[in-house]
Amino acid sequence: MTMRETENQLFATSPVHYVNLRRTLDILCAGTAASALAPVFLIVAIAIWIEGGRPILFSQLRLGQNGRPFRIYKFRKFGPNCDLHGYPLTMDGDGRLTAIGRILAATKLDELPQLWNVFRGDMSLVGPRPESLVFIDCFRNGFEKILEHKPGLFGPCQVLFRHENKLYPNDISAADFYRQTLFPEKAKVDLAYFSRRTLASDLGWILRAARVIAMDSWATFTRSGSSNDSSK
Repeated sequence: MTMRETENQLFATSPVHYVNLRRTLDILCAGTAASALAPVFLIVAIAIWIEGGRPILFSQLRLGQNGRPFRIYKFRKFGPNCDLHGYPLTMDGDGRLTAIGRILAATKLDELPQLWNVFRGDMSLVGPRPESLVFIDCFRNGFEKILEHKPGLFGPCQVLFRHENKLYPNDISAADFYRQTLFPEKAKVDLAYFSRRTLASDLGWILRAARVIAMDSWATFTRSGSSNDSSK
């Protein structure tokens, strides 16, 4: 019997046990990751504090499962006095990013505090990205089905659209482009995947995400090192 057949049988006979299994794995993995990455948390927090002081964390309301809002946590990428209710999208070369914030954005290290959201049950390790309340109007014409799934730290769209800040054209409002083009494309990917997900396929996306994050991080630090060498 394949992994998919096993999971389908488990879900059909006991959906509560299936959900509890995913929740148990989320708690175990989030706790293990947070413990292993504790030195990284500390280094990032100290770097943010040295650069611009407090707050260290950024929080914002996002759409959760079944449309229930929850507060998401990230390491702060923008200046400490930046308007928390400002532009909802982070653009390529965004002037609000601090020097540390640019590194965090490129390496996705700003997302680490969301392990707390996973531990709390607001999010899962794998799921659709939680949208800002600004884009709640996008969940219609069938796309509202995405909200049936718990949002996640990893997933297909988090990998495939990891450089979406570079996709925005100059001849249209970024928010309009997101509503009209990017959100529908991401929603189609999520709807296609999460209707047939398995624990094995979720693990596959976690590994893919880890791989591309490692590659992007290496490229970021390599470019930074080359830039410093050329300026000497």
